[in-house]
Amino acid sequence: MADRKEAITGQRLEKLNNIRSRNIDPYPHRFPRTHTIQAAIALFQQQEESHAEGPKISLAGRIMAQRSMGKATFIDLRDGSGKIQVYLRRDTIGDEKYQYLHDFDIGDFMGVSGKVFRTKSGEITVQVSDFTMLSKSLLPLPEKWHGLTDVEKRYRQRYLDLISNEEARNIFIVRSRLIAAIRRFLDGRGFIEAETPVLLPVAAGAMARPFSTYHNELEQTLYLRIALELYLKRLIIGGLDKVYEIGRIFRNEGLSIKHNPEFTMLESYEAYADYNDVMAMVEHMVCSIAQEVAGTLEFHSGENVIKLTPPWKRVYLRDELNNRCGVDFLNQKYRDLATLREKAKALGVETDDAMSWGRVVDKLFSTFVEPALIQPTFVLDYPVEISPLAKAKPGDPRLVERFECFIGGMEVANAFTELNDPIEQRKRFEEQERMRAMMGDEEVERLDEDFLTAMEYGMPPTGGLGIGIDRLVMILTNQQSIREVILFPQLKTKQE
Repeated sequence: MADRKEAITGQRLEKLNNIRSRNIDPYPHRFPRTHTIQAAIALFQQQEESHAEGPKISLAGRIMAQRSMGKATFIDLRDGSGKIQVYLRRDTIGDEKYQYLHDFDIGDFMGVSGKVFRTKSGEITVQVSDFTMLSKSLLPLPEKWHGLTDVEKRYRQRYLDLISNEEARNIFIVRSRLIAAIRRFLDGRGFIEAETPVLLPVAAGAMARPFSTYHNELEQTLYLRIALELYLKRLIIGGLDKVYEIGRIFRNEGLSIKHNPEFTMLESYEAYADYNDVMAMVEHMVCSIAQEVAGTLEFHSGENVIKLTPPWKRVYLRDELNNRCGVDFLNQKYRDLATLREKAKALGVETDDAMSWGRVVDKLFSTFVEPALIQPTFVLDYPVEISPLAKAKPGDPRLVERFECFIGGMEVANAFTELNDPIEQRKRFEEQERMRAMMGDEEVERLDEDFLTAMEYGMPPTGGLGIGIDRLVMILTNQQSIREVILFPQLKTKQE
C-alpha cells in the first residue's frame, strides 16, 4: 500500500513539473468565479423554464471523477454548494489545451468557463470553452466507493472525511445552522450575547475537574473554564437582565461516545424567571430550531423515533430513582453514605471512597434512569448536595428547583432557579470545599470569592440554563457518538 501511494505521488509530482515547464502556475492567486455550482444549476433551471439559452458561467471546484472518451472528457466538479458534470471536447478547446488535461488528476482544483446545457440523459452539464488548474493535489483521495473506512482516520483527517463523505458534510452544515437558529431565537426574545473569560483563577460553576496552565507574567496558575455560569451571573447582577453565551467548555475528564474534553455549551440567564419559565423556553426553543433546521419534529435515534412535539414529559428525580432501583434518597435510611454505598454495591454499581453521597445518587441515576429517557423528558427537583448553585424548594430544603432535560437517553439541558442568597451560597461553597478536603474529590463546586462578593451587591431572582450543543446536534442528525458532530475531536497523539 505504501509503495502504491509513493508511486501515485511520484506521478503527480511529474505532472506538476510538466505544468511548470509550460510556464503555467499550478497554484494561481485567484479565479474569477461567477457562480457557485448550486447557483449555476438554479439559474439554468430558471432559464430552461422560459426556454432561454443556457447561461454562460465560470465555476470552480475539486475534481471528484474523470472519464475520458478519446476526443471528449467528462469531469465531476464539486464545490461547497454541490456537484456538476463538465464536458470538454477536443474540437472545442483545441488540441494543445486538450492535451493539458493529461496533467489533471482526481483531487485537483479546476476552474472552468462555458455554457450550461442538459445532456440527452437529462444531466445538467457545463460545455467547457476554457479551463485552468487552480491547485494540484499531490496525494490521492480515498477511493470513491470505499471512502474512509478507518473511523479513527476519519477523525484525525477530518478534511478527507468531508471530501469523501456527504453525510459528514451535512452533519456540520446542520450544526452551523442550529447554532445560528439558537442565536436568532434568543436574540428575538431580548437576550444579549456576551463573551466571558476562558482562563480563570478559580474553575467554578460546575462539578468537574479542570485543566490548568501557568501564566508567566502573572506568575499564577490559571484554569480553563468548566462552565460559563458565574461570569454570566455577574452580568445579571450588573443589570443585564437577559444574557447568553455560546462557547467552548473544557473538562479534564474521561472520553466516551457522549463526552469530549472540550465541547460547546449554550448558557443563558434571565432575571425574574424561575426553572418553570426556563423549562417552557427550552421546549419552545428546541422545537423551533428543529423545525427551522430540519423541517420536522421527528428524528431517528438508533432504533427509536424521537418526537419533539410538545408537551414534553415531566417527572421527578425522586420518583424515577425509587421506581427503577428502589432508592428513595429522601428516606432517612439512604441519607447515610455507608448505607447508600452498600445499596449501590448490591445493585451492581461500583463506587469508591472518594465519592460523596451526592455523587453516589447521581451515579445511580445515570445507571438506572438516564438510559430509559428516550423521549424528551424533564426530570425535576434534585438533592441540594449535587446542586449547590440552585435555589431550595419552598418547604423542603433537601431539594432544589433544578431540572435536567433528557432526549435519546442523554442529558441535553440543565437548569436552575438560581440561588441568589449570598450567605446561603457561601455556606454551600464551604461545604463543597470541606468535602473536597476530606474525600479528595476534585469534582465538587469550588468557592469563588469574587463571585460571592458580586452576589453580596444583590442578585435578582434568576432562571439559568445550560444546553449541550454537541448532544443536540447528535439528536438532530441521528449520531450515536459525539465525535461524529465535533469537527476535530480530542484524540491521543498518534505514535509514529
